[in-house]
Amino acid sequence: MKMSLLTRCLPALLIVSSVVFGGCATVKDARGGPGQRLDPWENWNRKVFSFNENLDQYALKPVATVYARVVPQFVRRSVDNVFGNAADAWSAVNNVLQGKWEPAFSDVVRFSTNSVIGIGGVLDVASEFGLEHHFEDFGQTLGRWGFGPGAYIVWPLIGPSTVRDSIGIPFDRAASPALLINNGAAQYAIVGLQIVNTRANLLGVSRLLDEIALDKYTFLRDAYLQRRRSLVFDGDAPDLPDAPEAPLPAASSAPPK
Repeated sequence: MKMSLLTRCLPALLIVSSVVFGGCATVKDARGGPGQRLDPWENWNRKVFSFNENLDQYALKPVATVYARVVPQFVRRSVDNVFGNAADAWSAVNNVLQGKWEPAFSDVVRFSTNSVIGIGGVLDVASEFGLEHHFEDFGQTLGRWGFGPGAYIVWPLIGPSTVRDSIGIPFDRAASPALLINNGAAQYAIVGLQIVNTRANLLGVSRLLDEIALDKYTFLRDAYLQRRRSLVFDGDAPDLPDAPEAPLPAASSAPPK
């Protein structure tokens, strides 16, 4: 597989990195402003990252491997479609909050089409009509409103985030299909299905990452921050300011001895 495959799969990889690889110091932009630190809690973040990675290695990955062998690909794709359909509805809300009316309308059409013709989102009919996903979340909305990302954080089970994206997590989780069900056991089952299904689809990508990344923590941190910055600005992020150069020492007017 080529690097382009990793690029295409990176969004989903970062979503599930909570169990895969896994104050308020504000960072002006994704790379950090002058004199500011991008990852001020790195020691803690690396410990959480190691916990998440071990959880994946000994629990999630084995389950996902068996799941991928037993469950046909078209069934796994249908599961993705159902969760993607719910994400389209939430994306429409966030596009409205960002004042992006055309993508918002497209998301509404996608959700309506797949909910009715696609049997509740099991079939992705809208993509056949040329309507693409946008997947806007509340963290992106906060970014469009002018909130900086803040310090990088790795959460247990949730994975890579920032201060800004962490504020958006409860709102994004509130749009999950699992919360439409009042039965607690059913909610956990739906969330578990989503995690395992996504991890099963990323088995090949995770192997590729193991081969190319010398430091997976740094690789995923930089990839996450760069991608989030790109998403906030819809792929047209402004150039980052250069750090100011250190002033040169003043020339001495005294003659050399």
